[in-house]
Amino acid sequence: MTKDVKTIEPSITVKEAAQKMVEENTKFLIVIKKGKLVGITTEWDFVKKVVAEGETSSKIKIKDIMTSDVIVIGPDTEIGEAASIMAEHNIKKLPIVTENVLIGVVTAMDILAAEPKLMEKISELILMTKKSKPVAG
Repeated sequence: MTKDVKTIEPSITVKEAAQKMVEENTKFLIVIKKGKLVGITTEWDFVKKVVAEGETSSKIKIKDIMTSDVIVIGPDTEIGEAASIMAEHNIKKLPIVTENVLIGVVTAMDILAAEPKLMEKISELILMTKKSKPVAG
């Protein structure tokens, strides 16, 4: 999970948001209003809803292009469940929210990075189980 989530207000322009993405080296921004998550916007939103439509990025507000029906998970969601939710909804980012407050984001890349670690832990568990077989007596 990424805890240092980059956020913006819905009232800023797409140009300002794009500049923040460049400055922060990120491909998405979480949209917050009065401390609550109200949307998410990605570089794909910029391409699809602004550039491809011939719009001017300095005139379009984030609130006009953001995804406002954001799928979120809680902090206790298992990694496998998060991956299933991403696959089911064809998304790559899941904000993690508790009591309506954003605490982080898990991305598809986070899950891919964690997977080898999970496989290693499972392998250790299997090896330990094989080594500690009880002796019949």
